[in-house]
Amino acid sequence: MHRISTNMPNDDIQYRLRRQEEGLANIQSKIASQKRIHELRDDPLAASHAVRYESYLARLERFEENTKYAQDHLRQIDIYLHQAIDVMQRIRELSVQGANGTYTKDDLRNMAVEVNELLKEMVSVSNSQGPDGQRIFAGDKAFTEPFRIVEGSIQGGGEQMVVNVEYRGSGPHRSAEITDGTYADLDIGGGEAFWAEKMQIFSSVDASNWRAETAGAFYIDGYEISVAEGDTLAAIVAKINDSPAPVKAFVDPDSRGLALEGTNPHLIRMEDKQGSRTLENLGIIRMNSDPSAPNWHTTAKVYGGSVFDMTLRLRDALFRGDQDFIGSQGIAGIDLGLSNLETRLADIGSRQERAEMAWSRLNKEIPNTASYLARESALDMAQAVTDLAHMDFAHKAALQTAAKIIPPTLLDFLR
Repeated sequence: MHRISTNMPNDDIQYRLRRQEEGLANIQSKIASQKRIHELRDDPLAASHAVRYESYLARLERFEENTKYAQDHLRQIDIYLHQAIDVMQRIRELSVQGANGTYTKDDLRNMAVEVNELLKEMVSVSNSQGPDGQRIFAGDKAFTEPFRIVEGSIQGGGEQMVVNVEYRGSGPHRSAEITDGTYADLDIGGGEAFWAEKMQIFSSVDASNWRAETAGAFYIDGYEISVAEGDTLAAIVAKINDSPAPVKAFVDPDSRGLALEGTNPHLIRMEDKQGSRTLENLGIIRMNSDPSAPNWHTTAKVYGGSVFDMTLRLRDALFRGDQDFIGSQGIAGIDLGLSNLETRLADIGSRQERAEMAWSRLNKEIPNTASYLARESALDMAQAVTDLAHMDFAHKAALQTAAKIIPPTLLDFLR
């Protein structure tokens, strides 16, 4: 049995009015945000789809920003590589002139002075900074100069001449994610762009009876190579050759130690993994050395120079007036440096093309994904405005009806 009181119509009308007000507030909020889903119960299936689309759209927009940065960064590298090639072309012209035998020693000396200045310009190009203040050819050591000039005096050249260009290292390359799990390389290190000859490193340690005492690993040019307990030198050579590292390994027949040769002109970067001393024990690198800088063992024999080494050899030959050397090894060294620069320039061009293609694809995929998201979560404004007008009319009618059913009494004013 239920008790019926005179307060029940009042409570019931107020409850219904609050429900109508809640509905009005809900549709007004949807119109303000232009989204039809505010809570999961509005449309559970569409809400789950919308969440996935929003997440995917955010990733696509991040990838688009990455490709824009990659295009700008690679464009800067392209500009400076072209400048380096122009400088090397001028150096080659001087080497050809100096080798033809029609110039006096004074003429050759004047050419050597110009080559010295062009060498400084090459170092300046290699240490170039981008608009963001980071060194173009410094890898992840973006605020470190990859190369440093050492000046001194040389025979026939006087004082304040470049006597060496020291490589200060440029760590691993930075990369940018352009699609899920796919990365594009952004950098080219100074040890790659400005190298001329294929490096060769010969250990002086006889490793014919060497065995790995413990399991470990080491890195060559950023690629990890595992070492198992009991591995021999032959096993190490096989693992290096099977790795993606641009290095060929073999056993030196003279020293019976490990020998490495680059498959293309670049500075070979090597490092023992923490807790492992494989390359150190094999006489390839020094203990606790910086892997990004030249860190080979003091007893190892190392061959293969940079474009700066080739230019220094040519300049010194011009100062000596050694036309035979200029016409043979001098020009050959410059040609090697030019060839590598042109190869690296082509590689950068390929990366630029890939970044542009990725950017173009993302610019088509982003609008498509945005349309999918709008289909699931966007509000039909015409329908929403119509619904709002209907609900507003119904609410006003309910208020008028409530006022007639429950007129105010003296007690309402005395409360």
